[in-house]
Amino acid sequence: MAATGVNRTMKRRVFIVGVGMTKFEKPGRREDFDYPQMAKEAGTKALQDAGITYDKIEQACVGYVYGDSTCGQRALYQLGLTGIPVYNVNNNCATGSTALVMAKQLVEGGIADCVLALGFEKMSSGSLKATYHDRTNPLDQHVKVLAETYGITHGPIAAQMFGDAGREHMEKYGTKPEHFAKIAWKNHKHSTNNPYSQFQDEYTLEQINNSPMMSDPLTKLQCCPTSDGSAAAVIASEDFVLKHNLQGQAVEVLAMDMCTDLPSVFDEKSCIKMVGYDMSKKAADKVFATAGLRREDVDVVELHDCFSCNELITYEALGLCEPGKGGEMVDRGDNTYGGKYVINPSGGLISKGHPLGATGLAQCAELCWQLRGIASKRQVPRARVGLQHNIGLGGAVVVALYRHGFPQLQGRQIQAVPASASDETDFKCAPVFQEIRRNLDKDGASWVKKIKGIFVFKVKGANGEGIWMVDAKNGNGSVAFGAPAKGDVTIIIADEDLLKLMTGSLNPQEAFFQGKLKLQGNMGLAMKLKDLQPKGGSDVSSAGTGGPKVQPKVEPVSGFKSAAVFEEIKKALEKDGANLVNKIKGVFCFKVKGADGKEGIWIVDAKNGSGSVTFGGPANGDVTLNMNDEDLLSLMTGKLNPQQAFFQGKLKIQGNMGLAMKLKDIQPKGAGSKL
Repeated sequence: MAATGVNRTMKRRVFIVGVGMTKFEKPGRREDFDYPQMAKEAGTKALQDAGITYDKIEQACVGYVYGDSTCGQRALYQLGLTGIPVYNVNNNCATGSTALVMAKQLVEGGIADCVLALGFEKMSSGSLKATYHDRTNPLDQHVKVLAETYGITHGPIAAQMFGDAGREHMEKYGTKPEHFAKIAWKNHKHSTNNPYSQFQDEYTLEQINNSPMMSDPLTKLQCCPTSDGSAAAVIASEDFVLKHNLQGQAVEVLAMDMCTDLPSVFDEKSCIKMVGYDMSKKAADKVFATAGLRREDVDVVELHDCFSCNELITYEALGLCEPGKGGEMVDRGDNTYGGKYVINPSGGLISKGHPLGATGLAQCAELCWQLRGIASKRQVPRARVGLQHNIGLGGAVVVALYRHGFPQLQGRQIQAVPASASDETDFKCAPVFQEIRRNLDKDGASWVKKIKGIFVFKVKGANGEGIWMVDAKNGNGSVAFGAPAKGDVTIIIADEDLLKLMTGSLNPQEAFFQGKLKLQGNMGLAMKLKDLQPKGGSDVSSAGTGGPKVQPKVEPVSGFKSAAVFEEIKKALEKDGANLVNKIKGVFCFKVKGADGKEGIWIVDAKNGSGSVTFGGPANGDVTLNMNDEDLLSLMTGKLNPQQAFFQGKLKIQGNMGLAMKLKDIQPKGAGSKL
C-alpha cells in the first residue's frame, strides 16, 4: 500500500544532461581495462558531455553484478573524493537501469539536483554461471518452471529459458524460427554503424541459422555475448538545467517504472511468463499512462534482446504489436529503418554486448544521442520519443519513456560546453576521422602511449559547425562526433582546409600564418597533429585537395542492365538538380554486381552543386548500397520492395541509414522515363 500523506503532484521534472560509455569488449581482450579504468572512462565522458565537473555531483548510484562490496566507491574515487553518498546496486541484468531509477527518484523527489548513475561489469568468458554454491540460487523457482514445462537439458541455462519461451511462442502462435533469426540479422546489421559495439560484423540469414545451436531455436548468433564495459549518465533537475544552460541537450525522463515478478510467473507454467512478459507489460502500461503517450508516438526503442526470442516476445509485452503478432511485425520490417519503429539501432545486446551492470545505462545513452540528433550513421530520422526496456531474471524490469526536454532549443547548443550542430555526414573531412577511428581500433594503446592528449576539432562546414573529439589519452583512444568542446588542444579550421591539411596538400605552418588554422590550448600537443594524419593505404580521398587521385579501373557501363537507371537519374539532375540536392543532401554510392561477376560503381551526388552521376568510383559516399544488377533494376523500377530486399539480403546498406530512406526520391518517375 502506498504511503499516505504524500503529495505526488510535487514531483519534479527530471533530465539526462550528459551520457558516456566505453566500447564494449570481449572479456579480457583490452589490456588495463579493469572496472576502475572503464568506470573512469565512462564517467569522464558523461561529465564532459554535460560540461560540468565532478564536484557538481551530489549523489551517485553505481551498478555492478560481479564484484565485492563498495566497488562503486573504488570506481568513483578516481573522479573525485568529495564525500558524497554512493549507493551500490545489484539487480541482475537490470542493474544499470536500476541505478538510473534510483538517481531519477533522488532528483524527482527533491533530495538532490544532480546525480551520477554509473554501471560497469568485468566478466568472465563463456556463458553465465552461478557464483555461490553454498546457498539458495535466486532463480531456483524460475528454473523449476523450466523443468516442469520443457525440461532441463545440457547447455547454458539462460539460453534454455529464453529458447523455450521462443518454442512456446511458436507452438502457441505459429511463429517460425526464421522470425527469431531475422531479429538477430537486423541487430548485427545495425551494429555495423556503432563504434561502441563489441561486434560490428554483418551476417547473412544463412550464417545466423547455421551457427552452432545453443538451445532450440536459438543459434549462437542469436545470443548476446558476455562483455566488459561501462556506461554513465548525469541526471539533473530543471533548476540545474536552467542554471547551467543545458537546455539544448537535456533529454527528459517522461516516465520510468520498475516492476518485479507477478504470481503468473510461477502459477501458469509458461516460459513466456517466466522470462518476464507480465512484469514488462505492467511496467510498459504504467509508463505510457503516466506520460500520456500512445505506442504510436514512439520512434526509437532500445530493448533487452539478450536472446532474439526475447526481443520478439518483448514487442508484444510492450504493446508495440498485438499478442502473437510479433512474427508479422518482423516480416513487415516494422522493427528497423523505414518501418514503424527502429528497434535497437545500437545493435542491441546481441551485437553491442552485455556487460550486465552497464547495459541499462548504455541503452539510455543511445536513446539520448538519438533524441539529440547526434547518433551519426545510426540516426533515426525525426526521432522524438524513445522507449527503453531492460530486464533482469530474478526478477526486475525497468521501462522508460524519453523525449527532448526543450525541443524548441534542440540543436541550439547553449550549454557551457557546446556539442556539434551538424550531422557528421555533412562534412568532407568525415573520412579523415573514420580513418583515425579505424587506426585506434587497430592499435589504440600505442597511439595513446605516443600522443597522450585529447584533440578537439571545431570544423566549419557548409551547414554549420561540427565538433570532433579525438581522445588519444585514455584507454585505447576514441573518436566522437558531437562531443563537448573540451580537450587539451582545440583546432579551429574550415571543412575543406582540414581535409587538405590531413591529406598533406596544405602545409600546417602556412595554414597557421594565413589564418586558416587557429589553435587554442597545448601547443606542444598541436605539434603531434601529424601523428594523426592518415597514412598511405587509407581510404581518405584527396579529391578536391589538389593531391593525387587513385581511381579504380573503369569498366564499360554497357555491361549493366541497371545503367539505364543512372542515365535517368542523370537526366533528372540536369533538369532540376538544385531542388533534388536541396531535398536529399547526400551522396549515394552504388556497388553493383553484374552477371559476369564484375563490379560497377556509380556515385550519385545529390549533395553538391546541382548534383551529378559518375561511373567508376571511387567508392566514397554517405551511404553505400550493395546489390546485384538485376535486383537494382527491379528495385529502382518499383518491382522489388526495398524492405523485402533488405530482409532477403538482396540489398545491403552501409553508412547513413537515414539517407538510404531517401532512395525513393531518386527513383525514375513518370511516363517520361525510358525504363
